[in-house]
Amino acid sequence: MFFDEGRFGFKPEVGRRWAKKGGSYRVAVRPGYRNFYVFSAVCPMNGQHFSLLPPWVNTEMMSFYLKELRNYFGDQSLIVVLDQAGWHVSTSLEVPEGVDLVFLPPYSPELNPVEHFWQWLKRHCFRNRWFQSLDKMMDVVVQALQSASPSFLTSLCRCSYILY
Repeated sequence: MFFDEGRFGFKPEVGRRWAKKGGSYRVAVRPGYRNFYVFSAVCPMNGQHFSLLPPWVNTEMMSFYLKELRNYFGDQSLIVVLDQAGWHVSTSLEVPEGVDLVFLPPYSPELNPVEHFWQWLKRHCFRNRWFQSLDKMMDVVVQALQSASPSFLTSLCRCSYILY
């Protein structure tokens, strides 16, 4: 499985949009600095995934996520591929039995297929939208995570360097 954390918030995602010829289209956005995180692990081969919305991002939350990931998949051995963020490589990170961590090379987000999922979410769920609150944004993310089918995630997160 590939793991990554995504940050979502009031940073506007403004993109192109169809409009009548000669006209323009205005988009109301809400810029700000409030945000939230999503932890997700996706298997690009079969589309299985597991996500949590932690209250913050640190080693303690990463340890909690790995424990919950292990509980979710039961007795399956898990190989989790992730970047080298500080809370991923911390000596105080608690990695449960049956979970092995494999680290991507530094500064290579393009090698993590979960990044494709974050791009899709931002493009299809947040672009040109105004949200009243951060809770409304969280609801949109949770709905997208719950409705993401294995076949959708497999097609979205497929990478040529992963042998199937």
